[in-house]
Amino acid sequence: MRVIIGSDHAGYRRKEEVKRFLKSRRILFEDVGTYSADPVDYPEFAVKVARKVARDRDLKGILVCGSGTGMVIAANKVKGIRAVAAYDSYTAKMSRMDNDTNVLGLRGRCFPLESAKKIVSTWLKTRFSRASRHRRRIKEISRLER
Repeated sequence: MRVIIGSDHAGYRRKEEVKRFLKSRRILFEDVGTYSADPVDYPEFAVKVARKVARDRDLKGILVCGSGTGMVIAANKVKGIRAVAAYDSYTAKMSRMDNDTNVLGLRGRCFPLESAKKIVSTWLKTRFSRASRHRRRIKEISRLER
């Protein structure tokens, strides 16, 4: 598995922590920025991650911003992206099992690192259930992108 990771300035420090976690798990990743805590506009980095993930089904994306929400909204504008802002392991797990999410959004502020690690771990190891009702619903979502 390969991961594309990006953040805005508010998520920069948490992104660096998540990268260390991925490295410790021997998960390959590419960091597309930002590369400091200097203020930036988050849509630029959300789209960088989302476009790479949309082009390669083997990739997963992780986005980190202050709330975990803004970048997810931006990423979901890219055709083929199903991004989730997950604040707990249950949401991370169910988003993969039922919705086959391909981008994970994390909070960079006011959220414990250990919780973020657990969410990342759960999300990365959970597989899509492939149940017919979930495949049908994802197709319905894809039709909305046309």
